[in-house]
Amino acid sequence: MCGPYPRRRRYYQIREFQMASSADELESEDPDDELELDDPEPPTRSEDLPKRLYDINEADADSKAVNLEQLTIKEEDAWWNQVPLNNLDLSSNTLTHISPKIENLQSLTVLTLHDNALVELPPEIGKLEKLMRLNVSHNKLSQLPREMYSLPELRHLNISYNEFDELNPDISDLHMLEFLDGGHNNIQSLPGGIGFLVRLTALLLPNNHIKELPPDLVNMRSLQKIDLMHNDLTSLPEDMGLLRKLECLYLQHNDILELPEFEGNEALSELHASNNFIKIIPKAMCSNLPHLKILDLRDNKITELPDELCLLRNLNRLDVSNNTISVLPVTLSSLAHLISLQVEGNPIKTIRRDILQCGTTRILKTLHDRALAKAKEEGGGVDDASTSAGISVTRLRGGQMDDSDIPGNFPDSFHTQQRQNGFQCHCPYPCQQQQMQQQFCVYEPLRNCQQYDRQTQGHIYEPENYQQQHQNGSLRSLFVQQQQQRMEYPYPGCFMYQQQQQQQFSYEQDPSSRSAVHPRWVYKLRHTRTLAVNLEELTSVPDQVFQIARDEGVHVVDFARNQLSTLPNGLQHMKDLVTELVLSNNVIGYVPQFISQFTRLSFLNLSNNLLNDLPTEFGVLNTLRELNIANNRFPCIPNCVYELQGLEILIASENHIKMLNVSGLQNMRRLSTLDLRNNDIETVPPILGNLTNITHLELVGNPFRQPRHQILMKGTDAIMSYLRDRIPT
Repeated sequence: MCGPYPRRRRYYQIREFQMASSADELESEDPDDELELDDPEPPTRSEDLPKRLYDINEADADSKAVNLEQLTIKEEDAWWNQVPLNNLDLSSNTLTHISPKIENLQSLTVLTLHDNALVELPPEIGKLEKLMRLNVSHNKLSQLPREMYSLPELRHLNISYNEFDELNPDISDLHMLEFLDGGHNNIQSLPGGIGFLVRLTALLLPNNHIKELPPDLVNMRSLQKIDLMHNDLTSLPEDMGLLRKLECLYLQHNDILELPEFEGNEALSELHASNNFIKIIPKAMCSNLPHLKILDLRDNKITELPDELCLLRNLNRLDVSNNTISVLPVTLSSLAHLISLQVEGNPIKTIRRDILQCGTTRILKTLHDRALAKAKEEGGGVDDASTSAGISVTRLRGGQMDDSDIPGNFPDSFHTQQRQNGFQCHCPYPCQQQQMQQQFCVYEPLRNCQQYDRQTQGHIYEPENYQQQHQNGSLRSLFVQQQQQRMEYPYPGCFMYQQQQQQQFSYEQDPSSRSAVHPRWVYKLRHTRTLAVNLEELTSVPDQVFQIARDEGVHVVDFARNQLSTLPNGLQHMKDLVTELVLSNNVIGYVPQFISQFTRLSFLNLSNNLLNDLPTEFGVLNTLRELNIANNRFPCIPNCVYELQGLEILIASENHIKMLNVSGLQNMRRLSTLDLRNNDIETVPPILGNLTNITHLELVGNPFRQPRHQILMKGTDAIMSYLRDRIPT
């Protein structure tokens, strides 16, 4: 009786006074499936909606009276083959009431009442037990019916742009709720029981009048995004660290006086706290946010930037505009990923105004030069200067730990004992040996030995044995093998040379050599699951580094801002672990074929290198979600990139790309962001406008004439619309 035809999903939409019924895309082929309201005046009450709407799940008389002959022509339209309505969109119809008959639509999972004139909702909505998404934004509601809080499957609730003064405490009964948007209302406070929404991942309450957050807010352990901008907050809960999954926090335009230390919020990647009254950046906060990428503190009352900002090793953007900062710490120059530093509007007197106006790169270079000059004056390396400023070398170089980062019960008595005993420097020259015999030595003292510097051409002095590596504690000690290959000692009798020749450790041949690696560095790997070595001018990396990282379960590898010419062979030891790989700002000229073995890789940054092609095997990286190949030498997007079915973000700006392969882009069905700025593209095919999956398109800085610059500045929607209008018919 059901026939051979598949059951069809039905979706009804009443929008701008039309209701259409169709399969999946609202394109009806049967005129009987489409209802149009003949009245040109918009309905003002729910009774003006088609009465058939509330009984749409039941067969009408005409459908039941159809004969067998008619069914053989179009049996898929038979009433017994229809699927109950599950998605109803009544937005933008100036409705003031919804009929209680809405309860008849028991199969609804999505109900959209956006942009109407509703002042109340019928209690019968509480009977829609399958409802998962409810959007009542842009109405005139001041409360929701109590029955609605018993919806067992509701996961998405949008009540923004209404007239709510408070949230009903019964909202805590929506145990399945994952998304709550209550922005642009008049909410004064949050109910105490809101902490029971343990599945909530996004809490959006901007543009309200909230003065205080309830203590049990931190019980919502699944929260990933909190938006509280434009409220009246004066402080945040001290135990914000309990929100361990929090990634984005928006606090702009409040009255916050101080920030918490965010101990435990290691996943936080964006912190926006501009337009407040913050005076101090907590030093502990800098060490507690290792994955922070954006820190926005503009328009506050900050008078000083702490040296500990260098611990935010993943920071991409720092905005401290319009404060009262007079000095920029030189440690900012050690932030390998900092691409945007905004300091305008501050009374900075230590850096000339013309340098400040030149932007981030020039400011960081100036700070770096001053760090070098200061180190030279004090008779030590760059690390000595940073240590004297209150930051240990191990934390400044590579973002590794110092004593304050290690728990009190960490087994490191051997390291402590060696540090207390001190050591003797074996420089073959008498100059400045006393300065090298410090309790916490940075193994770069021979940079200050003029005779040695002339003979070795400035090569860096490395510790002569692994015992002194423990004393040193610097991440550089792990790269002795590399420095051995680079150095050519002109003095075979040098004690340092003899010791390094005698001690040839191999991780593979002697597993015990792993114990010679600095234990604090191993602890850091285990704790953060991240291997980050930046600004070290490395040309190669020993395999044992990756073997140790593999044993500690590391899944993020970052060797940005070095001198690598290709991917280190040792990376192959981590092919089943690495999910994020950052090799930007090196001199990489080619990518080896073994990159295809990284079966879990989701993020790859190869920007600012010397690449002009990628290996054919690159196309098998099905897990890759974001690829950055900006600022290289690509003449076109490699064909293998078009085979990345899971790619969502492709950044290929600052290359020499001359044409767009639209057919290749069509294969990338998940691609949402495409950045092709500053290339050599001469024409933009109009058919590109049909790629509706692309929601963010950047084309500025190319030599094509159409679309014009004015269109490009209007954004992606304007560009795509312009291109579609020029597709030949």
